[in-house]
Amino acid sequence: MVRVSSNGTGEREARPLLEVIRVSKAFGGLMALMEVSLRVWPGQIKGLIGPNGAGKTTLFNLITGTLRPTSGDIRFQGRSIVGLPPYRIAALGIARTFQNVQLFPGMTVLEHVLVGGHRHGHSGMLEAILRAPRMRREEEVAQAQAWRILERVGLTEWADHPAEGLPLGLQRILEIARALAAAPQLLLLDEPGAGLNPPKKPALRS
Repeated sequence: MVRVSSNGTGEREARPLLEVIRVSKAFGGLMALMEVSLRVWPGQIKGLIGPNGAGKTTLFNLITGTLRPTSGDIRFQGRSIVGLPPYRIAALGIARTFQNVQLFPGMTVLEHVLVGGHRHGHSGMLEAILRAPRMRREEEVAQAQAWRILERVGLTEWADHPAEGLPLGLQRILEIARALAAAPQLLLLDEPGAGLNPPKKPALRS
């Protein structure tokens, strides 16, 4: 599933938020993707449908910079992002979850969400060491935002628990919460419902 935030107007902007233009990806003699094209506009929710091995995760990896396409172009807000490292692409406003849950060992649920919002901080290393006023203000804002997101996804009671100790379904929800903390313009969800109990799946729509 590819999910993008709405601009609130219901009107289509002059250019798409994301353009994938005739993108192909080969691994040696195996062609994982061949001339894939798609457009995602602000406010749209799009789904990628296909069997295992069809290349859905590969396409997400290309968009987020984990892989580089063999040919074709990927444009975000009109700018080519091919060749940019993943952290630069994330800074532009693209966040994702993973088909196989990727959590940081030894960190709590709350700390994972705080990591997701890290890109919005502007304090430098020296300010962090000295606990400068701007650093403390940014931490207060980040903490408040993290708690709001945990409340939104129903994980407040788990905030201080080690993330790796959560059931798989809650780990997937935590990954979504971490991605939301980055306040992305484009959110890529890789099989977000896998491992969730059927009653919890409708909550993904919110």
